[in-house]
Amino acid sequence: MSLSQVQKYRPHLHFSPQENWMNDPNGLIYFKGEYHLFFQYNPNDSKWGPMHWGHAVSKDLVKWTELPIALYPDENGTIFSGSAVVDWNNTTGFFPDEPGLVAIFTHHLENEVYIPPKQSQSLAYSYDNGRTWVKYQHNPVLEHDSNVDFRDPKVFWHHSSNKWMMVLATGQTISIYSSPNLIDWCFESEFGDNIGSHDGVWECPDLFELQVENSEESKWVLFVSIGDNPKFEKGSLTQYFVGTFNGSVFQAEHEDEKWLDYGKDNYAGVSFSDIPVEDGRRIYLGWMSNWRYANEVPTQGWRSQMTLPRELGIRKVKDSYSVIQKPVQELDVYFTRKEVINNKLIDKELRYDFDESYGMITLNIENMDATKYGVDIHHTQSNVTSIIIDTQKQLLILDRKNSGMNSFSDNFSMPQEIKLFDTQKLKLNLVIDSSSIEIFGNGGEFALTSLVYPDKACEEISLHALDGEMKVEEGYLLKPRT
Repeated sequence: MSLSQVQKYRPHLHFSPQENWMNDPNGLIYFKGEYHLFFQYNPNDSKWGPMHWGHAVSKDLVKWTELPIALYPDENGTIFSGSAVVDWNNTTGFFPDEPGLVAIFTHHLENEVYIPPKQSQSLAYSYDNGRTWVKYQHNPVLEHDSNVDFRDPKVFWHHSSNKWMMVLATGQTISIYSSPNLIDWCFESEFGDNIGSHDGVWECPDLFELQVENSEESKWVLFVSIGDNPKFEKGSLTQYFVGTFNGSVFQAEHEDEKWLDYGKDNYAGVSFSDIPVEDGRRIYLGWMSNWRYANEVPTQGWRSQMTLPRELGIRKVKDSYSVIQKPVQELDVYFTRKEVINNKLIDKELRYDFDESYGMITLNIENMDATKYGVDIHHTQSNVTSIIIDTQKQLLILDRKNSGMNSFSDNFSMPQEIKLFDTQKLKLNLVIDSSSIEIFGNGGEFALTSLVYPDKACEEISLHALDGEMKVEEGYLLKPRT
């Protein structure tokens, strides 16, 4: 396999493993000036296999350095998803001298005794900023007699009750446990019956508090990823619930389904632990793929990448609370202006040269009277991804059927859609990389994450309108800063 084959589709702005398979982000944490990204990793193949924890670190959330494997399978099983925390007050007793990192993860054990497999929660701890790990000698620390799906622990310190909390995926529900020391766990409550989507197994939960935008109010948010079900076209995706949490019970304030991302390629995402108080952000990262075709995407020697890290917030929209997400501000230094688009009326098509390895587009659009308008990303003369706003159906549609390589999956070519409140005025922020497009709309009110596999990232951008005119009130094409 040539170097050019291996590097084709390799992203510039997104983390991807140097070789072999990656899926869910795990153990996202900030400690001593470093962001840590652990991840589900198969070191033996570029398809899913026996899970380890891979490891990478970053100073700015954009440029990552991949480190040696952090956690290997053992007699308790392979290493499934989980989280990491800083034990600041030595609640575990592992850190008599100074605070250190604790990983809380699922052991997945398959053998002739355990049919179906056994899933249990275990610990490992690190004295050297995550470079080496010691597994707790009395693993596992949490088991269940009957739950087959019992995995993906996300742990956080709950200040008002002065204890650790764990949200755990348990089939079609999320179970909540508490502990004074990360070792001894007590069941608190279960959430999920008769609410939300149950189209697939519930996975990779995350529970955290967010400040409501322009308000003193705060809300608790629960993320739940929904595994692939062949009966449904959409594949794997992530829902969320907004509500309250009292240290024992999470209660949602709505019954309607809320989706974190309307694209096909944002799954199993969780937020970083221990972001400093003076920073104050809730930063999220997802796996940029879909179980419907994750093992078949046309990269060579490596598979999968992560989404851009995103800052999360809560906004009240139409009497409902919605999670908003924007690319982290650290991304800004990687771009500089290439083109300014101000007060441009477009009745058919307007093209701009944009021959770049990656880029960003921001557009404030007012529709005058067009029935459809949008943006085409011309990767090459023959590879194009279209973003279409249908003003009659009130839809934003991303069409990647002509974007490049897609023969690996019939599902991949199906359009991705967002129902919009308003198509007369629309703010779009597009991030284009070697093999992905991420769309953020109206200051983060909606997101659409999509893989693409063109021959190159981009050559031209065209803005277009059908049966009328649209106006770009303000827009920028941003190229890589050299």
